[in-house]
Amino acid sequence: MSIFLKRFIDIILSFLGLIILGPLFLIISILIKIDSEGPVFVKLKRVSQGKEFDFIKFRSMIKDAHLEKGQLMAFNNRQGTPFFKMKNDPRITKVGRFLRRYFLDELPSLINVLKGDISLVGPRPH
Repeated sequence: MSIFLKRFIDIILSFLGLIILGPLFLIISILIKIDSEGPVFVKLKRVSQGKEFDFIKFRSMIKDAHLEKGQLMAFNNRQGTPFFKMKNDPRITKVGRFLRRYFLDELPSLINVLKGDISLVGPRPH
């Protein structure tokens, strides 16, 4: 498949996805705001195709969760790697737990697809 055709499909499908999922985005945004203080979206630094970009997700943790990460490093399930993963992370909100279980926190990445940061098909940034 040509790069042009792949990009064209990414644009069309991500745009349609954002329109169709708009009401769901609104509901999730309201639930996040009711459940905890802080922004609805979180931007995480990622690298794709050799360039850094802000990966957009629905916020599933408490506001400023990164400030508490140092205190929790002893509970990291991925010791010896640059990644942090913890079972039953206390920083995850009630709504965030639901969003993560059904991968709904990832839906805003359609914005990244529309912007051209990532593609619908292909490897995903860690």
